[in-house]
Amino acid sequence: MIAKTREIANILKLTVSLPTVRYVDPDYVYIAVTNARCASGEMFVKPGDHVKVGQQIGLRKGPFFEQPIHSTVSGEVVGTVKKFHRSGKLTEFLQIKNDKLDELYEACVERTEEEIANLTKEDFIKITKENSLVGLGGSSFPTYIKLSGNDPIDTICINAVECEPYLSADHRLVMEFPYRIYRGIKYAMQATGAKKAYICIKKKYQDLYDCLTVAKTRFPELNVEVKRVGNYYPQGWEIEVIKSALGIQVPSGVLPAKLGVMVLNVSTIVGLYKAVRYNMPVVKRNFTITGDGIKYPQNYRLRVGTSLQEVIAKSGGYKDEEQNKVLILGGPMMGANLVRDDAVITKTCTSCIILNEKKYQEEPCVHCASCVYSCPAGLQPVQIMQAVKNNDKDALKNELNIKSCILCGMCSYTCTSKIHLTDYCRKAKKMAM
Repeated sequence: MIAKTREIANILKLTVSLPTVRYVDPDYVYIAVTNARCASGEMFVKPGDHVKVGQQIGLRKGPFFEQPIHSTVSGEVVGTVKKFHRSGKLTEFLQIKNDKLDELYEACVERTEEEIANLTKEDFIKITKENSLVGLGGSSFPTYIKLSGNDPIDTICINAVECEPYLSADHRLVMEFPYRIYRGIKYAMQATGAKKAYICIKKKYQDLYDCLTVAKTRFPELNVEVKRVGNYYPQGWEIEVIKSALGIQVPSGVLPAKLGVMVLNVSTIVGLYKAVRYNMPVVKRNFTITGDGIKYPQNYRLRVGTSLQEVIAKSGGYKDEEQNKVLILGGPMMGANLVRDDAVITKTCTSCIILNEKKYQEEPCVHCASCVYSCPAGLQPVQIMQAVKNNDKDALKNELNIKSCILCGMCSYTCTSKIHLTDYCRKAKKMAM
């Protein structure tokens, strides 16, 4: 176990230290018709149509919102194909042949500083809605809904913690685009009326602190502080970020906005900068591919819609090809397992972890309570497992409070019997809906 931990640390150090590789011109991109938050969707284009970068080509429909779909390249629509989504499900995607001309849609026009200074809260809501900006840390929650709230926001926390093992895409984003981050914060503060902002990073990353501190000198008018928080998991959980940065404990079931706080992922804040400044949806993102099953772990700047298979090939292909692989799209704690590598990097994909498979034998529960002690939400995973087995929906909704579960994976990780408790929690959340 110690040797494995050291191996992980060495892989992480490698991807943190290396500059990001740009791979933004794939031959084809694939745009999802639906996603985890939007069960239905329609496309406004057909095979043979020519599309441009940033052009709206469809619309997804969620339970209480709609989400425009944009092309991330210019080129010709080919048709629809089935590929794996970041949720781990086989999903319909629109395939577009990239002409590699990056022809911008007419609406993607740069705003002047004067125009931006005159934008109202309603303008920011409209811009983020039309550009389909969502939580790019993986939550995919629409940003315009966050901005639409009526609760006064005093403080914004920028979540650059990136607390899951292996991941370093946000780390490189901060190191390489600090000015975009500060400009995005400026727009977020203008949109919400916030008086103060904190950029939250792990204590151990002196390089991030130095980079952000020096970059801050270019923005003396901004009341922004770089805040060093804990090095542990799940420090990146919204509630934990607020507690560590502000000393505020958000009660279960209470939105941070009720306490005057808004949390935005650092990739989302860069997306906000692009949406406001250039009226551009998210067409590129930082992405980590790593693990002991890939030859060359690396961070990439990718075109949204790129095939995972292409990224694997770009990284030298699989290491130890004779061994079975475990593919996780997203972080190792909260990501989705893939049964094949025929997946697509959507705008909310942060990473892909590729590991050489190791078999573990599940044993009976020994009632050690490790899962209880490690749960950041204070839940009882074993009781939740039993309620799922007994189909006890009332217990899940009431005394077991399954809605508070954030599916962080800590219960499975700490279980001495190797029980997949997080899978039971995932089933329980669906049962309790």
